[in-house]
Formats: sequence, structure tokens, C-alpha cells
Amino acid sequence: MRQIILDTETTGLEVSADHRIIEIGCIELVDRRLTDRRFHAFLNPGRAIDPGAIEVHGITDAFVADKPSFADVVDDFLKFVAGAELVIHNAPFDIGFINHELKRAGHALADICEHCQVLDTLALARRMHPGQRNSLDALCKRYEIDNSQRTLHGALLDAEILAEVYLSLTGGQAALSLGGATDTSRGGSGLELPRPVTRDGFVLAVVGPTDAEKAAHDELLEKLGPNALWPAITLPH
Repeated sequence: MRQIILDTETTGLEVSADHRIIEIGCIELVDRRLTDRRFHAFLNPGRAIDPGAIEVHGITDAFVADKPSFADVVDDFLKFVAGAELVIHNAPFDIGFINHELKRAGHALADICEHCQVLDTLALARRMHPGQRNSLDALCKRYEIDNSQRTLHGALLDAEILAEVYLSLTGGQAALSLGGATDTSRGGSGLELPRPVTRDGFVLAVVGPTDAEKAAHDELLEKLGPNALWPAITLPH
């Protein structure tokens, strides 16, 4: 199964006010394992970035002035995510902005959901932890995921963190402190690989029933009658 963990940063919060995407970060999971494939782009939105947004992500108008537009990268972006399941925290926000950019670019695709499936990890976390805080930072604290580098929001960094959160939410561990090797092939994500556990030399004790337990067993068989299958099973001594 191929999944793309996706995050965006924007000029502001409201699509209705024509706010735009200024950063897209995507990382790839295949069968719940991180690969080294990523898509990352800073974008020139063609408008001013709100001061409040700059306080969140630190991306300034001057920084994106020489960056490509969404229209310049849209084909590469769609090729990267094609056919995958997008894993997004608070998906309606990012999907709304992506669709807004597709429309502004005059692209034939009007809705990214026609191109990919979408999984909202915020909705998933709310089902799993009702009544609790389920922001990305709160989930990192709950699942003991290191997000100390997240002094400012960033699409690629947040996608990396979300990948660990998603694996923890869905029952997989993204990092184990078992003295295993550190995986440095993923852009310095620093995830530790699980150390294989060997059963060589293990001797499992087999504990037989006591006389009282055997008597209780025989009594139960008498109650079950002659059609019971258990009498054919020989208990260990």
C-alpha cells in the first residue's frame, strides 16, 4: 500500500480570502515503511503573507519571491501523489487549499480527492481519543514522539512528524529504543530500526494440571455428556 504523508503552509487561514499555499511537503510510505522519496517545494503565492502566518511558519515574502508558482510544480506534484492515499492532519484544510490552487492554475483536475484517497489523522485521533487534545504537538506528547525541532511549523518537518504519529495511531511503532541501528537514509529523520529478537536458547516450561484441576476437568466433561470432544485430549502430567 502506498501512502503519502502531506502537509502545507499557507499565506493565511482562509481560502475564501484567496490565501495561497507557500510550501508543500510530502513523504512516501510503502507498506507502512518510510522510503527515501519526497516531494518538497516552496512556492511564490503572488500575494502578501499575513503577519500572523509568518509567526507560525517563519516564511517571509522575501524568501518566496524567487520561488516557482503552484502552476509551475503542479504536474510534478500530481505525478508524485497519483494513486496514493494522502495522510493529512486536519485534511479539509489542506485539501481545500490544494483544490483552490488547482482551480487558480486552470488545471483539468478540480478535486484532488478524484486523484487520491484521503485519510484525516485528526478525525482518526478524535475517534481514538475523544475529549482530548489532538493537535500534532499533543499527539507527539501522548505517543512520546520527539518534536523538539518543531519551533516553527514547516511542511516537510511536519510531514515527517506526522508519519511517526500516524504509525503510532494505527498500531505501528516508528521508533524503538532497543539499541537498534539508526536509519540515516531518510534525510536525517533519525528513526531507529527495530532490533530483531531471537528465540535461540529459550526453554519454555510446560506446567501440567494439579490433581484438583484434573478432577474439576473430569467433572465438567461428565456434565457435557458423551458428545464432548475433550475426552480425546490427553492432559499432560
